[in-house]
Order: sequence, then C-alpha cells, then structure tokens
Amino acid sequence: MAVLSSIIASMVVVVKPFVKWVGGKRQLLSQFRELGLYPSNFDGANHRYFEPFVGGGAVLFDLQPKNATISDLNAELITTYKVIRDDVESLIKSLLNHMYDKDYFLKIRAMNPAEMSELDIASRFIYLNRTCFNGMYRVNSKGQFNVPFGRYKNPVICDEDNLRAVSRALKDVKILNVDYKSAVSEAKAGDFVYFDPPYYPISSTSSFTSYTKEGFAEKEQIELRDTFAELSNRGCYVMLSNSDVAFIRNIYGELKNVTITTVSAGRAINSKATARGKITELVITNYPVGGNDGGKV
Repeated sequence: MAVLSSIIASMVVVVKPFVKWVGGKRQLLSQFRELGLYPSNFDGANHRYFEPFVGGGAVLFDLQPKNATISDLNAELITTYKVIRDDVESLIKSLLNHMYDKDYFLKIRAMNPAEMSELDIASRFIYLNRTCFNGMYRVNSKGQFNVPFGRYKNPVICDEDNLRAVSRALKDVKILNVDYKSAVSEAKAGDFVYFDPPYYPISSTSSFTSYTKEGFAEKEQIELRDTFAELSNRGCYVMLSNSDVAFIRNIYGELKNVTITTVSAGRAINSKATARGKITELVITNYPVGGNDGGKV
C-alpha cells in the first residue's frame, strides 16, 4: 500500500509557517496525524498535492510534498511565498532593517503595495504580520491592511533559519494567485487536495474572514462544497477544514461517502483574553480516516 512515500522521505527539517495566520493549522497537526486524517493511500511520488487557501501553510510544511501546487487570492501573501522561494537572502537583509516602533509601523502600513517591488511587498507583509495586533491579517473594503499596532516585548521580525528552511521546502512548489476553482482545475484521480477556506462564523460576531475584500459567505461555502463533490467524482482525495456549525455539517452531510471528524482547537484571536479557549472544528474527508499507518507521514 502506498503511504505518502515521497513525503516521508522529504521530512528531514522541521519547517514552520513564516507568518501568524488566523485559523492556522499548526496547533492541529498532531491531531491530524494521531487521528489519521491524511489519506493513507496517497502516493506522493506519482501524484500531486494541492492547497488552495494556503494561508500560513502549516499543512504544506508538515507534509513537505515534492509535487505541489499552492494558491491564495491574497496577492501580497502569494508574492511573499514567491520571494521566499526565489530570493530569500535579499528578503532576510530587508527584514533585518525594520524597526519595532509604532510610528514606523504606521508609516510602513500606509505604503501602497501597488507602488512597491515584489521584494519590498514581501518584507512589508512579514513585518506587519509580526508586529500588528495578534498577528491578524484583515483588510477593509478597499483592500487596505488596517490592523493596529501590536504590543510585544521583543517580536521576532526575521527568523532567518526558518525562512531559509521555508525557501528550501518551496523549491519545486508551483505558487499561484488564483481562486480555488482555478487552482484545482488540473487535479486528477489520485491527487490530494486540502481546503482550509475562511470559516463559516460560529456567531454573528466571530467572523474573521476578511483576508480579502471579497468575503466568503453561505453562497461561497456551498460552491466550495460542490467543488469538493466534483473532485471526489474525479477520484481525488479531498480534505477540508471548517467551523463546527450545523450549516457546514448539513451541506457536507448531503454528500455520499463523506467522513466528518471533530478536532479541538484553541481560539487564539479574540479581543478579550477570557474569551479565548478551546472550540471544536470539523475536518471533512471523502475517504475513511485512521488508516493502518495512522496518517503519520
């Protein structure tokens, strides 16, 4: 039985997400493995891994697949991935020049990415992420980053060793700034697709989906469910994360041969520390979980 052999071989160096990301999966990786949520029959040597909505890329860096396509609608994020892959040393030099200071932060935040080089866009993106409030990424209706300055003792703006590790992990990865439907258009039978979309809100005040100005509401969630079904019909392995709410359970429960697994996650983003705690999330797959290898790649 094929068990992600090419991925196993590549997992020599631990690679961490280079940005903090709302809903990031780093804290859930151990549960993904323990519960066997990765498809045990996926053959990474002969098939491709797709991750639209890549965000911080925790699952990508956990698996470190040799054949991968990642994508996101966030143009600045994708530019940053490309710069890390193609010119990490120049990026490190730029990041080392930044200062942790509120006035400086506001000056950098006010810059227009449309008037900047790709290197400067990437440097600004990481700097703002590392120094803004709670590492949030949020834009207003005009697509402008609007998260306030964060207060930290000594924020790590430039993690040189990890950036170089990320660069190596991205060496042969195809990186796209397209919507998820375009990103998976070439997915074939045997490929593995992981969706981590903006979550459906668990309440009217809990939505942190402003990663792009377009938003992601019920209509978009249903369209994603339909894409999940289409990929299943193609013979792809499909895994999706979302909030544990009746709406998501219902729309995916309508599909055949779907497994819905509950995992426990920490609510890290909240203005009140007392409101942060454990919540449940859903992992939805079109294959049985907990295979013989436990999904431990």
